[in-house]
Amino acid sequence: MRAIWKGALTFGLVNVPVKVYSATEDHDVPLHQVHAKDGGRIRYQRICEIDGEVVPYQDIDKAYDDGERTVVLTKEDLASLPAERSREIEVVEFVPTDQVDLLTLDRAYYLEPDSASPKAYVLLRKTLEQSDRTAIVRFSLRQKTRLAALRVRGDVLVLQTLLWSDEVREAAFPALDEPVRISAKELELSSALVDSFSKDFDPDEFADEYQQELRTLIEAKLEKGDALDTADTFGEREEEAEGGEVIDLMEALRASVERTRASRDGSGGAKKTKKDAGGKPAARKKKSA
Repeated sequence: MRAIWKGALTFGLVNVPVKVYSATEDHDVPLHQVHAKDGGRIRYQRICEIDGEVVPYQDIDKAYDDGERTVVLTKEDLASLPAERSREIEVVEFVPTDQVDLLTLDRAYYLEPDSASPKAYVLLRKTLEQSDRTAIVRFSLRQKTRLAALRVRGDVLVLQTLLWSDEVREAAFPALDEPVRISAKELELSSALVDSFSKDFDPDEFADEYQQELRTLIEAKLEKGDALDTADTFGEREEEAEGGEVIDLMEALRASVERTRASRDGSGGAKKTKKDAGGKPAARKKKSA
């Protein structure tokens, strides 16, 4: 990994030099657009709507349009704003962890100690662990002021940016304003259904099947050429048949509980994605004719 930012965590009078790394990455297969007729690559150009000329990137400024007027903001204008005035990640407060709304969590970053001794780093980590609180921090990154949650993941401090309060929409649905009567039996069956699905979460049991199939399709096309039917790669797909007509919520809950229990008793648990010797998901086998 390559550090994207260097600075220091400030915790009262404690100064913790750190390097910042992106904690996540996109695993999607990169695709681009082509001309369907001949496969020619489609590229975009920056065209000025007034003179029709292609504009070099260095000659492009930003602007705000209110619908009637346009305000042009030059590079000098933007440089005058209070952007990255310091290289500090300032701890502003410690809050109960359950008060950080998961909806507000955004990009995640790993923090690595950037000094000869990691003592201050470990001190802050242990403080967070023992207090069961999350540190709310403020810093600047890429010309934007950020609010973030600082928490512990294993032995590493993780910085997770937060959305500002005015960036989270209110959920107002009229249907939820009407009173709904839930019987004790319905709640009992619903709880039983939850219990039948309950287990410890292991993210390695789940895989992005769409991306796996996309890679399989691409590899097959490379081997066989473009004249390839998708069914030749993946085989026919079978839809799961739904048994019986569900007439009400109680029947649906009861049927779900019974089906889940029967499935678990017969299979001994959820199936894990098979992997090859290299740790990658194994390619799907074609069905015989």
